[in-house]
Amino acid sequence: MSPATAALLSQTILAAHLLVIAFNLLGLVAILAGAARHWAWVRIRWWRLLHLASWAVVALQAVLGRACFLTIWQDRLSGAGAQPLIERWVNAMIYWPLPIWVFGAIYIVLFATVIALWWWVRPARS
Repeated sequence: MSPATAALLSQTILAAHLLVIAFNLLGLVAILAGAARHWAWVRIRWWRLLHLASWAVVALQAVLGRACFLTIWQDRLSGAGAQPLIERWVNAMIYWPLPIWVFGAIYIVLFATVIALWWWVRPARS
């Protein structure tokens, strides 16, 4: 694979990773806000199942003590070459220099919150 192709794929994975993070975190906030404000869309079953499944993948990787597969793919593709400035900023925002167990604990607590929200803010029946 050419370096240009690898860089493009690495940036695409980074963008996808940002979207997943935004979906997971903003989804959590939206469910809480939606419950308080009676927004019907936060009870859409397929959306809530997708949100739950996304958090389940994150929590499973944390329990297994593994880094996110998107992180691994991006690392393999980006190599040790110089990154563009924006990519460095984004990486600094989402990749914190903490032990993996810290992330594991955070992800498990957040996944437990998503599960609790399944009962507190029940999805609509299909």
